[in-house]
Amino acid sequence: MDLSSLKPNKGATKNTKRRGRGEGSGLAVTAGRGHKGYGSRAGRKKRAWFEGGQMPIQRRLPKFGFTNINKVVFQVINVADLQDMAKAEISPEMLYELKIIRKKNIPVKLLGSGELSKKVNVKVHAISKSAQEKVEKAGGSVTLL
Repeated sequence: MDLSSLKPNKGATKNTKRRGRGEGSGLAVTAGRGHKGYGSRAGRKKRAWFEGGQMPIQRRLPKFGFTNINKVVFQVINVADLQDMAKAEISPEMLYELKIIRKKNIPVKLLGSGELSKKVNVKVHAISKSAQEKVEKAGGSVTLL
């Protein structure tokens, strides 16, 4: 057996319709394209969003909302995530190496979900009040980057 002998299982494929090959095919004369018009001509391209000349949905629906260009999107980690780490010094670079955050260039924010029982020094871009209290209560420190 080799790659040149491979073929689909019996019944897995259908014969293609032989358009425009005589009356017996059932698709003679216009070959299933109808009479006249754009769709009957050679070289016609029907775009995926074309709706037959009807007003397209992206023009029927109104524009709404707005995008704040000053919005800062953070990668979020919780205090509970720090509990499992064996390191005393925690920074975004270290979190990236341990695959806790996915991207290097997006700022990191520490939130207060979970408990922390060991001393850790944390360097992050932003922190919630509850997270800061938990880190300092455990004897650690917080540095904002």
